[in-house]
Formats: sequence, C-alpha cells, structure tokens
Amino acid sequence: MNVLITGAGKGIGFELCKLFAQLPDCSVFAVSRNIEHLTELNQSKLLLNELNCFKVDLVNDVDVKYFTENLKLKIQNLDIVIHNAGMLIHKSFQEFTQDDFTRIFTVNVWGIISLTQKLIALLKPGSHVVTISSMGGYQGSVKFKGLSLYSASKGAVAVLTESLAAEYQCEKIAFNSLALGAVQTEMLSTAFPEYNAPLKPEEMARFIMDFSINAHKYMNGKIIPVSLSTP
Repeated sequence: MNVLITGAGKGIGFELCKLFAQLPDCSVFAVSRNIEHLTELNQSKLLLNELNCFKVDLVNDVDVKYFTENLKLKIQNLDIVIHNAGMLIHKSFQEFTQDDFTRIFTVNVWGIISLTQKLIALLKPGSHVVTISSMGGYQGSVKFKGLSLYSASKGAVAVLTESLAAEYQCEKIAFNSLALGAVQTEMLSTAFPEYNAPLKPEEMARFIMDFSINAHKYMNGKIIPVSLSTP
C-alpha cells in the first residue's frame, strides 16, 4: 500500500505517518515544509517501515511539480492520499487583508487542487483521497469570531471534495472529507490559547487512518463531521 500524507511534519500528520509506517507492506510518502522531526523519527529506528520524506512547499507550483515528477519515477500508483496541510490566521473580520485571503486560500484550497491535479496519473480505481477539513467549514456548525476566512476556506474544501467525487466517479477514485472538531494541535492553540481539547493528535490520527483505509468501500463525496466538541 502506498500512502501520501501532507502536513506531515507535526500534529495529526506526524502521528499519521507513525501509524501507517507500522503497517506491513506500507510505503509512506511524508510531505512537509519542515521534515526535521520526520528525519529524527526515521533515525530513531522505531518504525517498521522507513518514511520517504519530502520537503515541499505546496503553494509553490514549481516545488510541487518537481516533487510529483520524482514521485512518479518511484511508484506506479497511490492507494491513499491524505491532504492534511493547512494554515489559520486569527483576526477580526475588519482586519483581514487581501494578502491574508491569498495566503489562507492558497494553502487550504489551491494547495489541494494543485497537488491533486499532478497526482491524478497515480490514482487508480480503488484509490482514496481524504481531505482534512474542519467543523468551522461545515454548514450549520457553530462559527467563531476571528476565523471567518479560515472557515470559508474549509467550506470551499468541502464543496471541492464533492465536486471531485463527481468528476472522477467513472474512474472509481473516491474523494471524502473529514470535518474535524477540537484536537489539541498547534493550530487549535493559535485560535483558542486557553482551550484544552478532548482529543490528542494521535487519537484522531488513528481514526483518520482507519477511515482512509476502509471508508471508500462504503461512501464517496461525503463530508463527515468528526467532533466531540468545538471550543
């Protein structure tokens, strides 16, 4: 099984890499702007399989193109892609700038589009693309002050997931999205410094791994809320 995970350098992405790398016959391709912790994990010799680590800036199209072209020389297919990379800027609505909009939507939306476009050739019938979204972008959920652009970008991710599921239905490539609630990550601490989430990254990572391996057998184009709480 070949698995690609973005945002792999810390938090949920890092924990996903650890879990998948413990599975027999699983090759993990870990993508992050910072691979220091991933390299240290490899050197620790604690994993069943060594991680394939790639330092990639997903908002840089040249970087993404170089990475995907090299990946295609190594493997012929991807079984699972987990789009976990994302960013958050916490500001009141009146303070947001066009630069803020560009940064958030480039990372959270265009990064997924650009990488998926370049990986399509590696996605075969039975492949599963999972996008990590947020309850902030889930229609009808509670919204919070200071997160309007972040929530809007995650709402766009949800519709993108539904659209890609429809576009690649004939190719039998599944696209699903998980709208996560509160998990104790650096991103959550940025938005809610004094809040303690009920779930740790490693706990949510285990759920995401199981979903990525199995859920496409039962669903496609779905946005699934996964939340014990929102702050």
